[in-house]
Amino acid sequence: MYRCAIIGVGGNRANGHADAYRLIERGQLVAVSTRNPEKLAAFGERHGVAARYTDYREMFAQERLDLVHVNTPPDVRLEIFQAAAAAGIPALVVEKPLAIQWEDYQAIAEFARTSPVKIAVNHQLHFHPRRIALQRLVAEGGIGAVRFVDASAGMNMAFQGTHTLQAIRAFLPNQTSHSVFAQASGTDGLQPTPRQHYAPDALLATLDYGDGITALLRCGTNAPRVLADEPRAHAHKRIGVYGDAGYVHWSMWNWEVGQAGRVERGVHDYPAEDVLGQAALTKAMFDWLEDERAVHPLNLDVSLQDFAVMLNIYESALHREIRHLDRDASGAHQAGLMAALREKLG
Repeated sequence: MYRCAIIGVGGNRANGHADAYRLIERGQLVAVSTRNPEKLAAFGERHGVAARYTDYREMFAQERLDLVHVNTPPDVRLEIFQAAAAAGIPALVVEKPLAIQWEDYQAIAEFARTSPVKIAVNHQLHFHPRRIALQRLVAEGGIGAVRFVDASAGMNMAFQGTHTLQAIRAFLPNQTSHSVFAQASGTDGLQPTPRQHYAPDALLATLDYGDGITALLRCGTNAPRVLADEPRAHAHKRIGVYGDAGYVHWSMWNWEVGQAGRVERGVHDYPAEDVLGQAALTKAMFDWLEDERAVHPLNLDVSLQDFAVMLNIYESALHREIRHLDRDASGAHQAGLMAALREKLG
């Protein structure tokens, strides 16, 4: 039985991690850590976790942990990675966004080059049953050769943009973006907040994959609304994938497949899908712990690639230029990217 823990209990995501353990047979949630004693007690009581710590380093020292879910603001992610490595903890699942700008991205990439810790980023949507079915359909050629992907989310790039980029990758697993061009507006999301999910309020980007494949990404106030009467910004994640023989659509609430002139559509219960997706993501970490060949599809190396694309999208919006990812990858990058965007867009 794998011994598992959570760091950080703020927001709904920590509850999502904990609820998934009702569906997991190989692991048990044995400890939790957060700095606020009242929140710690409430979370522990809700999920039946007796071992509670206000200092995650003490938790690492006292508990023999196999997997830790890291549900913290981005600015402390690296120190937790380093502490986990020093404590001999073999695996982490980290919340998105992985980082915010080039400086922390590069520091995490350097850590990844030398650390044995297995890390995956928590894009649980990848494991939603309906998403898996649609991803399999596209991979098996069910809509022919993919030509265009349209992905969007109602919250900004830091909150949900990594979900949309990962969704594009999930439907284009063997493709790499060659260039991006983006525009951004609005600075409310670039102001200091405790959660530190800094990003422009609205962002639009085109991604060129070559071979006649392009993608459109929209995040924030400019994204289309999935449900017209739904005021919650987070409820509007969606993706459409278009091939030369059909299409698939997925959103948090419904789906549609078009093939050979026939259309099939339906709805799904997002909360029910989400707990199943979270459980499957966690189980995939256990598979990786048991077999080095069973590399998690959301592993840190892949997530760093997606995050580099996101940072190049920001730079494209900042400088209003096409960013060629192969050519510009090794070049100089904008220091203090969020501050530069705040000044540019203000």
